[in-house]
Amino acid sequence: MFEYKFEKVEIGKWGGKPKAEYQEIIEQHAKDGWRLVQIFAPGTAAYGLAAYYEIIFERPVSS
Repeated sequence: MFEYKFEKVEIGKWGGKPKAEYQEIIEQHAKDGWRLVQIFAPGTAAYGLAAYYEIIFERPVSS
């Protein structure tokens, strides 16, 4: 059995750059035992661009 964690990263309206570095987020979660599953960017802003992306992690549930 696994547990999941979702980390939302906003994308700036001007310039389209993320407000956090995804590499640092992934590295920090890996140190805590989380494994990257997927980076998901839904098209929810103007012209179908993503307003944010979500980093999905999983790890085995500790008994």
